[in-house]
Parts: sequence; structure tokens; C-alpha cells
Amino acid sequence: MTPGRPPRVLVDATSVPADRGGVGRYVDGLLGALGALDTDLAVVCQRTDAERYGRLLPSARIMAAPAAAAHRPARLAWEQTGLPMLAQQVGAQVLHSPFYTCPLRAGCPVTVTVHDATFFTEPEHYDKSRRTFFRSAIKTSLRRASRVIVPSKATRDELIRLLDADPTRIDVAYHGVDPQAFHAPSDDEKARVRARLGLGSTEYIAFLGAKEPRKNVPSLIRGWISAVRDRPEPPALVVAGGQGHDDEIDGAIAEVPSHLRLLRPGYLRYADLPGFLGGAVVAAYPSFGEGFGLPILEAMACGAPVLTTPRLSLPEVGGDAVAYTGPGTEEIARDLAALLDDTERRNALAKAGAARAKEFTWESSAEVHLAAWARAAGPRGL
Repeated sequence: MTPGRPPRVLVDATSVPADRGGVGRYVDGLLGALGALDTDLAVVCQRTDAERYGRLLPSARIMAAPAAAAHRPARLAWEQTGLPMLAQQVGAQVLHSPFYTCPLRAGCPVTVTVHDATFFTEPEHYDKSRRTFFRSAIKTSLRRASRVIVPSKATRDELIRLLDADPTRIDVAYHGVDPQAFHAPSDDEKARVRARLGLGSTEYIAFLGAKEPRKNVPSLIRGWISAVRDRPEPPALVVAGGQGHDDEIDGAIAEVPSHLRLLRPGYLRYADLPGFLGGAVVAAYPSFGEGFGLPILEAMACGAPVLTTPRLSLPEVGGDAVAYTGPGTEEIARDLAALLDDTERRNALAKAGAARAKEFTWESSAEVHLAAWARAAGPRGL
């Protein structure tokens, strides 16, 4: 590495899913910010993402992974064999793996993003195979990587507490939020989403995220029922996002009284998210714990009053700009009802949340990544 110059880094973006969930938002936001900085990057990605990353990083070398890498087992096998060869071909001085796993023998220093420690802190919310896989991947990355990048101090602290991770090799890089993609919506944007969802003039509470047990959707549904069932004009609940694997959700939905409206639109178009989040009377996210909490940051950026839990990293993101509740049904019902009854507080939270969201930028995250890569490429990765 030439003194004063950034190292050549190969970013493995093959783990980015087509639906642009959390890892997709992270990689897209990071690479977009890196494109405006002095970098020496190569990116390997799925074939469907090559054009996107070519636009984000016009000066970087963009390479498509083999077509088979679109399937997870083949991608993980290619990560161990093909990826190290590719790193050698492009002369990478650092290889960055943005989603837990990394090659065991990369031929150059490796940095890995570990997004959360909930596979250890909330093990009951994962099926056995998923829990086993990610626990092993995290332990391997902590042992093998020159630097580990995490999105919050809470995640760093849990890795140190539970796995005796070396704190001198962990870098905290908060996620950012794209102000063009997530912004206070216009009346037209709100109306378009309402029309798509068939809501008319009905107010609604918004949830956006994967339907995983850790997201606590069944308790949200039951808490919403209790909070609104006796109101003359009860707000609807819209549970948007991927289907996930929480088997208890259907049971909670079966308890919804006939006079209440619960909508499950699935994935929403990216362009509809500001109108969806910013048009909600409350954005609710009563998670059992997060490594960062990107959904609440995006809701804050869209001007929504947010109700979440003070678990793990969520207070780092929300601060005093969100309302907090517990993960239990009765707690959610009580605190959601209080928020629905207090227009002044909702307006204050919306304003405070939008202001706080501006503090989280992908540019700041990119700077931390660049510093971590420089340290990894230095003597003994220090």
C-alpha cells in the first residue's frame, strides 16, 4: 500500500438479496457514499446488481459473480474458493465481507461486518439451523478477520461480553439513511400509498420489516387490538415487508375483531416507503432486539412518530426522539393507546425524529469503513 493512499479493497456484495432488505440497504448506502470519496475499490456482486453498482461507483471495477452464486449454498461454496482467487486477480489488499461470513483462507486481510449478536442474546427467536449457522459464522469471523465492523456500540459490547471478542479489533460504523429515498412525504405521496392500500381516509399504524419472531409482530397485533378496539374510529394496522417465518402471526391475526382492519401488503415499492411511513399516525417496531434498527431510523427520516423498545441498539438510534414500550402485549397496548391519544406528543416526536435522523449518514459510515480497511492493510492489521 502506497503511503497516504487508501488500500485496494474488494467488496463482496454477492450476499445482497434482490428485495433490498437490511443488508441491501447497508451495502447500497455504503457503496454510494464510497463513490464520492478517494477509494480504490473493486466490487463483486450478483449479475442483476452489476449495472446498479456501476452507476454508484463509476471509477470502481465491477464484476459479476458466477450465476450459480445466486443460490445460497453455491454462494457460500464460491466464497471459500472463487472469492479468494478473485481477490488475488484484482490485487486486493483487503477483502470486505459485509454479511457475517468470510473465506477461511483469503490470501489478504479480511474485514467482516457482523450486524448483530441476537443469535446469542435472543436464541429462542431463531430456528435451530439458522441459529447454528450464524453463531458459527460470527465466531469464525471474530477469530479470522483482521477487523470486525459492527453497526452499534450495543453489538460491540455484546460480542465482547458473550464471546470474549477483542475490543481493539472492532470498529463501530453506524448505518446511515438516504435522505432522497427516505424523506418527509408530500401529500401526493401519502395519498398514492393510501389508494394502493385501499385505506381511504382511515388512519393507520405502520410496521415495516421481516416477519421474524424477533420482530415481535404477534404482540404488536394483539397490543393494537387492545389499544383500538373500543375507539369510534380505530386506526388500521398495516404490516408490510417480507413474509418471514413467524408461525405465531396467523394465530394473532385470527384474533382480530371483524370491525378492525389489518392489512398485509407484503413488499412495498421502494418509492412508496416515504408515503407509507410518513403517512402513518405511528410507526411501531416493538422488536426484542436489533443490531442497529434501520427501520426506525428510516421511519424517523420520513417524519413518523416511532414507538419501539429500549432493547440492545434501539436507544442508540432513537435516543429521546422516539417513544418506548416493552415487548409484551399489555405494554404495547398501554403505550400505543397513550400515543394515539396525544397528538402534541406525536407531532413533537415526528419533528425530533426527523432532526435526529440527519445525524446518521452513509458518508460517516463510509469514513469508518475506510479507516478500518486502512488498519487491516497495515502492519498486523492494527
